[in-house]
Amino acid sequence: MDGFKKRLNESVQLRLSIALSLTIVLVAVIAGVFVFSSAFDEAHELQDETLRQVALLYDRQHMTLHYPEGPALEGDDEESRVIIQHLADGKDAAANNDETVPLPLPTTLADGLSTVDVGGEAFRVLVRTTGRGERIAVAQEVDSRNKDARESAWRSLLPFLILFPALLLVVADLVRKLFRPIATLAAEIDRRGRHELHPLDEQHLPTEIRPFVVAINRLLARVAQAMESQRRFVADAAHELRSPMTALSLQAERLAASPLPALARERLQPLARGIERSRQLIDQLLCLAAAQAGVPRPHTRIGVLDIYRRVLEDLLALAEQKHLDIGVEGDKDVELLSNEMDLYTLIKNLVDNAIRYTPEGGTIDLCLAQTRDGVHLQIRDSGPGIKVEERSRVFDPFYRTLGSGESGSGLGLSIVKAIADRIGARVELAWSDEINRRGLCVSLWFTLPAQQS
Repeated sequence: MDGFKKRLNESVQLRLSIALSLTIVLVAVIAGVFVFSSAFDEAHELQDETLRQVALLYDRQHMTLHYPEGPALEGDDEESRVIIQHLADGKDAAANNDETVPLPLPTTLADGLSTVDVGGEAFRVLVRTTGRGERIAVAQEVDSRNKDARESAWRSLLPFLILFPALLLVVADLVRKLFRPIATLAAEIDRRGRHELHPLDEQHLPTEIRPFVVAINRLLARVAQAMESQRRFVADAAHELRSPMTALSLQAERLAASPLPALARERLQPLARGIERSRQLIDQLLCLAAAQAGVPRPHTRIGVLDIYRRVLEDLLALAEQKHLDIGVEGDKDVELLSNEMDLYTLIKNLVDNAIRYTPEGGTIDLCLAQTRDGVHLQIRDSGPGIKVEERSRVFDPFYRTLGSGESGSGLGLSIVKAIADRIGARVELAWSDEINRRGLCVSLWFTLPAQQS
């Protein structure tokens, strides 16, 4: 019950449905009572009019009365029969009950309609003075009249009983359909990626929802502006830092080439490594800012093996320093419809990560396969891998796995995720060796060029 109350307080749709349903029930009950009572009264009026017509017919046709003797006629119903008698004959009735005719009616009844008790049974009696001066009585049992009136009233109420549940279903369906644009709008917003900040379409929405959507669009515009300002700041800051860091790197190289005491040379090496790490961080910040930018880039057909070869040429020296066995598995090329620089940067960051975290003498394989659903790229290494509970966080900027023993900025996988989102690729992380839970396998799923828009 508490859960229903909470839902009732939180759901406008539920409150509206219940309010409309209760209103319909209340109106239906009031209308039903009114229809039933009206039909019941009209049935009684019709029955009274029947008594008048019988008396009028008797007077108009100058009929004579003969009280029945012997067995009743076939089809004669004692309860619903209409009895005609001279009012004065009531004093000569054989018994004080309704089993014989004439009925023991009081002879003092006035002309018109009245209800008389006869032997414990109520009768509706019409007294009329004919043109010949006779006073006649036309009578019928009240119970029979009431039974017929109730049946007639229930038949009048039958359309309400049929339409009432149908109306409740129609109202419930109508309310659900009226709120469907809100559910559709929520689903559309929920399907968006974190960088999809274009405004919502407000043209075909109800007037009541449109101000809410306009406010959301303004908020999205402010968020997009804030993110763009942040990206611009990072890009500008990294760009401004690149020149002095390059100058520092060159000065460190010149200083290393000069004759220096052993102690000075020993202290120069950490300085040079720090300058190089800073320079790499600045390059990666620029790369991340470019990957997150919403500027569309032209797509062309690119051979994946050609990208693999270019990446290996650029990073082969780094792999040879650690004596890594690095290469491409398979010789069947596949073309992708993508931006060449984006795909090159994405693969290069993955291979660079693999080289950094794979121990000396390890292996790195660049795999390529075409499936029925698209193109599957894999970069597999024999390093420590990434724990399952950390895989959702390694794509966050500056997040680094603890205990890896490698220095880095924590931006490599962030750049990969940003580029993959922009070019429509799906990134998945898994173990290279599932049994021993070692090594990292990064899978990239692309749709085929014929399926891409």
